[in-house]
Amino acid sequence: LINQIYLEAKKFAYGTCVRPVVVYGGVSTGYQIREICRGRNVLCGTPGRLLDMIGRGKIGLTKLRYFVLDEADRMLDMGFEPDMRRLVGSPGVPSKENRQTLMFSATYPDDIQRMAADFLKTDYLFLAVGVVGAACSDVEQTFVQVTKFSKREQLLDLLKTTGTERTMVFVETKRQADFIATYLCQEKVPTTSIHGDREQREREQALADFRSGKCPVMVATSVAARGLDIPDVQHVVNFDLPKEIDEYVHRIGRTGRCGN
Repeated sequence: LINQIYLEAKKFAYGTCVRPVVVYGGVSTGYQIREICRGRNVLCGTPGRLLDMIGRGKIGLTKLRYFVLDEADRMLDMGFEPDMRRLVGSPGVPSKENRQTLMFSATYPDDIQRMAADFLKTDYLFLAVGVVGAACSDVEQTFVQVTKFSKREQLLDLLKTTGTERTMVFVETKRQADFIATYLCQEKVPTTSIHGDREQREREQALADFRSGKCPVMVATSVAARGLDIPDVQHVVNFDLPKEIDEYVHRIGRTGRCGN
């Protein structure tokens, strides 16, 4: 996700004096440090790597003017709240009264409201686009009742009808993601998978294969797929139903974008 944001920032910055940089874990820090040292004024990063760079003295936030938290609810679910609080509490970081803070979230549960109260000014502006926490009305939803032992065969039958159309299949566990992806590949359905146990380069390759159409099917865990903006996803399959309605809304939100 942070790479996606960085690439969009580069597009907006083209031909201007704005110079973005991206830092994230799972890759070598050498290149990222060199880019930072060249001077940048838009910093896109993940919490862990940002804190690491601050600890090394490579990044200073004393002149921070705009602080943006994207996918705030997902970051809380992934356990990043302590890191976010460490970031805003770092030495020299301007107080919330002396910076502009923006939070973006698909849902607005109690923990997000508490974070908003802590991170935003007292009189912060709340904007709701559509119905918060509701599924997109453009998504046609179908429920298929199957037995536990026929799910794989039903999934295969479904994917044979979708052909080369991009399809995301959600499962609950990392092991299940690899298992289902392997099964589909054995059945001649080009499939890739994405989950937290895969290395950064493997996740990037999986996304590249999915976007290019080399693998029109991607099996994913919810955590790994959160926030990803992948164009032209035509179908979403909940092979394993999530435990929370908010998670279901996030999943099916992978499609129904720009008329898909």
